[in-house]
Amino acid sequence: MTRPADPARPDIHARITQQIIHQLEAGVRPWTQPWKTSACVSGPLRHDGAPYNGINVVLLWSEAASRGFSRPTWMTFRQALALGAHVRKGERGATVVYANQIVRENTDDTGAEVQQRIPFLKAYTVFNVD
Repeated sequence: MTRPADPARPDIHARITQQIIHQLEAGVRPWTQPWKTSACVSGPLRHDGAPYNGINVVLLWSEAASRGFSRPTWMTFRQALALGAHVRKGERGATVVYANQIVRENTDDTGAEVQQRIPFLKAYTVFNVD
């Protein structure tokens, strides 16, 4: 069973690809650390200290370098509120993604149990603690 494409939903793959292409056209390789910048060299961290992985590392390194952030920690708007912090009005966040899969147990025509794996990709916005 496939889900029909909803034109109102943004295509996360295309948006991330366009961001990387834009940086490459500007002469920046987003997967390398420009040592002359003041941006933090360590990997990006969630608000609880857990490291980001996958494409999120490239996305957040690139965002930190382009905006001059010095700290590697990122959090969502709600996480900031829960910690008693705030996000400045008009602040622009960075997009990160979460990929996983849902496993459903179904019964096929013969009555046998069949596992169906449904992959999903969720995008959300995070803000640097700077």
